[in-house]
Amino acid sequence: MTDTKQVAIYTDGACIGNPGPGGYGVVLLFNGRRKELSNGFRRTTNNRMELLAVIEGLRSLKEPCDVTLFSDSQYVVNGMTKGWAKKWEKSNWTLASGARALNQDLWEQLLRLCEHHHVKFNWVRGHAGNRENERADKLALAAAHGKPSGVDVGYEQVNR
Repeated sequence: MTDTKQVAIYTDGACIGNPGPGGYGVVLLFNGRRKELSNGFRRTTNNRMELLAVIEGLRSLKEPCDVTLFSDSQYVVNGMTKGWAKKWEKSNWTLASGARALNQDLWEQLLRLCEHHHVKFNWVRGHAGNRENERADKLALAAAHGKPSGVDVGYEQVNR
């Protein structure tokens, strides 16, 4: 029996245009309690918001946890479960085609967080009635449509 806390995290990212204003939404469930997180950014991409949602959910945990993570982003889930992110990192963020892997700054953060937590990534179909995924989607869209206060420095520095 383990004393490690069991946490479920549902994440989603949204972007109005791609690139454009964006936001992320996170729903954390632990021991009958819930916590919701969201933030908006003035210019970013959907994939960056999908990644940032996962990062912020994991970053909010105060101690190492066993995390069951749900995302409707195949980019994020496959990047972790199929080992793409680790492969990109080992190849100095260069793809087999010779092109640079996108979102290196966020993938690096996610890989480090997954060293701290035990994370099981699960893909869920978006807009298919999963209550918590739908809530994460609403949070992300509200953040993207609100007055985004955040600056996605990693995106804006690369795409000036």
